[in-house]
Amino acid sequence: MNEPLVQEQGHRTSAQPIRVLVVDDDPAMQHLLASYLGEHDIEVTTASGRQEMASRLRAGEPSLVILDLRLGHDDGLALLREIRARSELPVIITTGHRRDEIDRVIGLELGADDYLTKPFSPRELLARIRTVLRRQEAWRAPQRDGAYAKYRFDGWQLDTRTRRLTSPAGEPVMLTKGEYALLLAFVSAAQRPLSREHLLQATRVHEDVFDRSIDVQILRLRRKLEADPSTPRIILTERGVGYVFALPVEVS
Repeated sequence: MNEPLVQEQGHRTSAQPIRVLVVDDDPAMQHLLASYLGEHDIEVTTASGRQEMASRLRAGEPSLVILDLRLGHDDGLALLREIRARSELPVIITTGHRRDEIDRVIGLELGADDYLTKPFSPRELLARIRTVLRRQEAWRAPQRDGAYAKYRFDGWQLDTRTRRLTSPAGEPVMLTKGEYALLLAFVSAAQRPLSREHLLQATRVHEDVFDRSIDVQILRLRRKLEADPSTPRIILTERGVGYVFALPVEVS
């Protein structure tokens, strides 16, 4: 039986060094990135596949993971799913060919923070790492006028301090960053129709915005909130407009 890739992760503070885990089965790429990023005060560890990656993650929490989606015997998308099931750890995915666009889109929808297509320059990767980490810190910041808030609806609770959604049965429900941002946009404007463009801006947790990704995120969120996602009663479609969160929301 495979051991979990990651345990519960703590938050990185600004006083801690940037530590990056590079998961790539190309030794030349590992060496290139370790050398270049090391010159810019970033600590780098490397892994060639799932087992090494799991070992590195259990040994200590990195600031960010660079994950190649083409890993020989291992499926990079499967590794990304495992990370996202247990952690908010920032992940930049890399793909080997431009024709792998579908993997890039799926990777972003699964919760990757950014992507690069090989070949890429180490300098561009460094810029992406810094941007992703800045976004991560901003995403962790207080959400409501500088203060944390709790949103309650129909027995559910969304706590912006912990970024945790709790079901009416008191069970925590895991949300990706995109799903969290989408739900926060809805409960912040409950019972008001929101355009797809508004929701796209509210959920932009990576630089590229894919128009259809909102529909995918809505479907995933409905599956977590609705008793019957095929006949939703919480997130409704407003034809010609977008979507509306139909329930009243209490804020404290």
